[in-house]
Amino acid sequence: MHYIDTGSGEETIVFSHGLLFDNEIFAKQVEYFKDRYRCIAFDHRGQGKSPITKDGYDMDTLAEDAIELIEKLGVGPCHFAGLSMGGFVAMRIAVRRPDLIRSVILMDTSAGAEPDENKSSYRILNFIGRWFGFKLVINKVMPIMFSTTFMSDPGREDERKYWADLICANDRIGATRAVSGVIDRQGFADQIDKIERPTLIIVGEEDTATVPAKSEFMHGKIKGSKLVTIPRAGHLSTIEAPNAVNDAMEEFLKEL
Repeated sequence: MHYIDTGSGEETIVFSHGLLFDNEIFAKQVEYFKDRYRCIAFDHRGQGKSPITKDGYDMDTLAEDAIELIEKLGVGPCHFAGLSMGGFVAMRIAVRRPDLIRSVILMDTSAGAEPDENKSSYRILNFIGRWFGFKLVINKVMPIMFSTTFMSDPGREDERKYWADLICANDRIGATRAVSGVIDRQGFADQIDKIERPTLIIVGEEDTATVPAKSEFMHGKIKGSKLVTIPRAGHLSTIEAPNAVNDAMEEFLKEL
């Protein structure tokens, strides 16, 4: 697995990215926290710079990947921050290996399976991405990933192009296998009330991929959890509103 390992401190934050991206979505968080925490951000199999495998893209296997990374690096118990797909991984580790977790930060994610109404359209986009490349569907993918505020801001055109190019640069085989893993994932809603570690839930108020109601559901199920809604942000809140996300994480970590 490819990962970055920077910063120093008595405690470690491990970052787990969302679908079609890589560890870079946490660049602003790593930069902010690395003077006080060891920061590790890794790429899931088939994405970023991690190798493509024939299988193992289900959320349980991805959680095992992350567990092995934590154990190999000897950084448990850690603060584990997961966005979207990374959140699916985070909640599984928090339930199954609480000994490795000091706290869990769930960003723009959901405890449920993929809604049936999304599956057909996502499968079509995935098919096109696999056989013809993501450039043909990027105009459909970007509004799912980013808020209307971000997409319509003339001052952020360069950022939009940067992230669109990153999505299009994904390896078609690895990325589409990862997409299938997310589409076909098993729900975890009946397990999250077993999370006993301190939990912060962050969601962009304009997130359409995992709408705020899904975060509110998790907040209601995870005892003692804290919920923070980020104004004018979508599914990639760490990119769209990095300062607000950093502030929410900072306040949460200070309270522990």
